[in-house]
Amino acid sequence: MSDLSPRLARLKFRAWHRGTREADYMIGCFFDRFHAQWSEDEIALFERMIEEEDVDIMGWALGTLSIPEEYRGPLVERMMKLDYVIIPRD
Repeated sequence: MSDLSPRLARLKFRAWHRGTREADYMIGCFFDRFHAQWSEDEIALFERMIEEEDVDIMGWALGTLSIPEEYRGPLVERMMKLDYVIIPRD
């Protein structure tokens, strides 16, 4: 049983089911590592952000695309550090 609220459980599912393995790891690991620290405003921002295309989110995190004004700030700046991505090695 999950300790997450239904809202956060939905966000976790969306973060880990993006469509590509690369996006799953980048966005899913980011959610797993930081969601417990987020304020209500940051949760709402993440909810809006994950409705964007994976290539855009990944481009913002990698610094290859300009970040739209509505997403600029500490949440995406933290995402850009990429030190939260854990890739399992079999």
